[in-house]
Amino acid sequence: MQAGRDWRGPDGSPDDAEETRPPRSYVFICCAPHGRVGVSTTARLLSDYFLASRRGFVGFDADPHEPDYAPRFSGRVQNVDLASTQGQIAMIDRLLVPDGEAKIIDLWSRSYDRFFTLVQDIGFVEEARSKNVEPVILFHADASQGSPSAAWSLANALPTVETLLTYNEGAAPLGPDAHDKLALYPPHRRIKIGALDTLVSRALQPPDLSLSWLLIEPPSDMSLVVRAGLKSWLTPIFSQFRAFEMRRALEEATWLI
Repeated sequence: MQAGRDWRGPDGSPDDAEETRPPRSYVFICCAPHGRVGVSTTARLLSDYFLASRRGFVGFDADPHEPDYAPRFSGRVQNVDLASTQGQIAMIDRLLVPDGEAKIIDLWSRSYDRFFTLVQDIGFVEEARSKNVEPVILFHADASQGSPSAAWSLANALPTVETLLTYNEGAAPLGPDAHDKLALYPPHRRIKIGALDTLVSRALQPPDLSLSWLLIEPPSDMSLVVRAGLKSWLTPIFSQFRAFEMRRALEEATWLI
């Protein structure tokens, strides 16, 4: 407990402000200024992580033309067009609901600049935090020269928002000097998504394949080798998500027993 702080109210009950504060909600913004670097895969993995731990989430697929994320989670993920005011309202208003559920955005690369300009123009971060909603950016690295510059620009524009530098080895390989290339980015904690064998990767393509149920109750018609390959790929990724949640919980704790 912090020194000098009385956590009880005048009647001996827990402080009313702490008691009535809405549950923390996280908004995970999966993004990159360039396409085909694994953004939709990360949104899918985050979604299945929450489902595997018996929790709900709300998702948004910002590709209005060829959505990949939304069709995989019918009823949970909404397809939005951020080029329209209607699409912006549909997403932003829902993100600000302090219901304790994770919000996950698969941000289309062509909407990258528009979205972050909107975020700054409307004061989204400040409004979100006033409602106990915390944005987290998952910026996806790639081998282009412009990617580190874009990451630095975003870090300077939103310096108080935590960014997880996300590296998908299969979708956007950086080659043997990956460590040196990642060092060009702002100092962020990292999420690594390993590459998959081509045959195993094909098993991920069916839109009705639930990765969350794959861990709990694997399909009986799936090859044992493919099943083992997918599990060994998923386990370290989900462990990284779990580590993020545990770290944030510890950082936000006001006292420990």
